[in-house]
Amino acid sequence: MKIFEGKVALVTGASRGIGKAVALKLGEAGAKIVVNYAKSEESALQVTEHIKNAAGEAIAIKCSVSNPEDVKDMFTEIEKSFGAVDILVNNAGITKDNLMIRMSDEDFSAVIDTNLKGAFYCMRYAVRSMMKKRYGKIINVTSVVGFTGNSGQINYVASKSGLYGMTKSAAREMGARGIRVNAVAPGFIKTDMTDVLSDEIKAAMIEQTPLKTLGCVDDVANAVYFLASPESDFITGQVIHVNGGMYL
Repeated sequence: MKIFEGKVALVTGASRGIGKAVALKLGEAGAKIVVNYAKSEESALQVTEHIKNAAGEAIAIKCSVSNPEDVKDMFTEIEKSFGAVDILVNNAGITKDNLMIRMSDEDFSAVIDTNLKGAFYCMRYAVRSMMKKRYGKIINVTSVVGFTGNSGQINYVASKSGLYGMTKSAAREMGARGIRVNAVAPGFIKTDMTDVLSDEIKAAMIEQTPLKTLGCVDDVANAVYFLASPESDFITGQVIHVNGGMYL
C-alpha cells in the first residue's frame, strides 16, 4: 500500500516548478491529486496526465486563489470528484518586484492577495472537513526572503513573512483538532523563473549559498512529502528551510 493511498491532496499553483514537483511526488505515493492552476491549463493537464499514466488519479481545476468565491467553488468541485481534502499544499505565488518608492498600490496588493490571502482562503475551507476527521496536513510554501528580507521585493517578502506567521497561528488553533500546519521555506531553486536570469545573477545567488549550488524542485518536494506523511505527525507550527545554508 502506498503511503498516501486514499488521501486527497490539493496543490495550488501546481502546473509548473515546485508545485508540479510536489504534485508528482504525492501522486506517485498514492494520493489523489488536485492540480490547481490560474492560467497555464495546458501545463496543468500535462501534470494530471503524467500522474494518470503512472496509475494515479488526478484532476486539474482552474482557480485564482486570490478570489474567495473561486476558492469556495474549487473545494465544492473537489468534494464532488474526490471527496474532502486531506492534504493542502499552499504553493501558489506571484512576484511583482520593484523598489518600494516605485511600487504601485496595485502591485503590492496583487502579491498579498495571491500569496497570503490565497493561502488563508484555502486553509479556511480545507480545515472544515479536516476538523470532522480530526486529522489533516497543511503545508505552506514560504521563502527564505521571508526571513532575511530582500531589496526590491517588499510586497513578496511581506507575503511570505506573513505566511509563516499565519502557519504558526493556524497550528495553535488547529492542533487540538488533529490538524498539523507547517511550512517549507525554499532558498534559490532552479525553476523557470531562475532559468531566465543572467549568469551573473545566478553566480551571485550561488555565492550567497554555503553549499555553492542552486537547489532543485525535488529538494522542496521531498520536504513537503515528509511534512505530509505520518512520519511528521508530532510536528506542527514549524518551518523546514531548504536553502543550502543560505539562512542559518
